[in-house]
Amino acid sequence: MTSEIENDETKTKDSNEIKIEELKPRMKHVDLIFKVLEKGEVREVTSRRTFETHRVADATVGDETGIVKLPLWNDKIEKIEIGTTYKLENGYTGFFRGNLQLKIGRHSEIKKAENDIENVNHDVDMSTKDYRSPRPRHYYQPYDRKGDSGEAIYSVRRSRDRNSRYDRYGRRRRRW
Repeated sequence: MTSEIENDETKTKDSNEIKIEELKPRMKHVDLIFKVLEKGEVREVTSRRTFETHRVADATVGDETGIVKLPLWNDKIEKIEIGTTYKLENGYTGFFRGNLQLKIGRHSEIKKAENDIENVNHDVDMSTKDYRSPRPRHYYQPYDRKGDSGEAIYSVRRSRDRNSRYDRYGRRRRRW
């Protein structure tokens, strides 16, 4: 009886693993298996909060469904090797300049996976889609004014908000 319960627990743990193609913004508790395809150049950045200097390198990781960027910080840069398959537990997804990234947190664990990934799908890159929203547009309203000769000159007046004194035809609104 006990062995059956243990087997069920291992099945549910493995079933929580997702594929890279299924990653979405702001996901937490991400468990997945990936292969490291390449590591970028190591660069130094300064923390805005503590003013400490850290080393960062972007790695491209993938599985059978797609690829995604994974930033590696400080000691993780040397621990991760190109061509090796790893299992990430308790990771999360985030953004960098509007692009999706898989991230390693404080409580995340990276272990070498038991089985290797041979085929990686390079066609689906989850880090190329831009998730930034466009800038809000201003609300433009036409209004008329009198020229030198007395004829009406129509132009567009930009209002700061929709509750302005003028309607969209340039007529003055009455407030009761």
